Amino acid sequence: MGHTVHGRLLPLNPIADDGDDYNFCSTCAFGSVCLGSGVEKFALRDLHCLVEHVGNYRSGQAIFRTGERFSALYAVRSGMVKTRVVDIEGRELVLGFYLPGELVGLNAIHPETYPCDAVALDTVEVCRFSFPALATLATRMPGIQQELFRRLSKDIGNAALLAGDYSADERLAAFLIDLARRYAERGFPPDALHLAMSRGDIANYLRLAAETVSRVLRRFQDRGLIAVEGRNVTIAKPDELFALARPILQR
Repeated sequence: MGHTVHGRLLPLNPIADDGDDYNFCSTCAFGSVCLGSGVEKFALRDLHCLVEHVGNYRSGQAIFRTGERFSALYAVRSGMVKTRVVDIEGRELVLGFYLPGELVGLNAIHPETYPCDAVALDTVEVCRFSFPALATLATRMPGIQQELFRRLSKDIGNAALLAGDYSADERLAAFLIDLARRYAERGFPPDALHLAMSRGDIANYLRLAAETVSRVLRRFQDRGLIAVEGRNVTIAKPDELFALARPILQR
């Protein structure tokens, strides 16, 4: 997803700098909370909850690593982040991908250490939220607490999304539809996706072979469901693609 220059689709890299002394930026993970109620940033300062803009991280750089002490949640501000674990043999397991406005690090709240790596897939900026200060703020502001619970619940649901015995077509269709929905929630066209992750990362996440992902993408393209140009995917027939994804997305 992005904008077109000379007929070429460029990657989406949204940053909203529309915050002020009373509101977070609209792309912020907590933007919907304070846009409705006017959370004062002065109050956040009093609670030592300074929201710190961090980056740029280049592709391959880690925002946090497995085993580091948990102290903050990170909201993606621009670019895309993947989470992964690497076993003692060096094998990688991709856990998820995060878009602008999404929170990374929620799964560290209970163990109090980060249980995975968070790695930039392209040029990434994040907002760093001190979790102790955020937890204190949540006791005073139900909207913050509700947003945290909502995102925790969504993360748990996403983790179980592909656990069933689904076909490669169903898995990839669900992946594309879910990604399109998440971009649409951020106000961007849902039919033009920029896949910052590699085919190998997608295959790893979907628990498929890389050649299977490439083969299914070609099959989707031959059927006119999508158009693929490099890492840019245009969804041409969203209803038909959703019909393939329905067993996963509506279970």
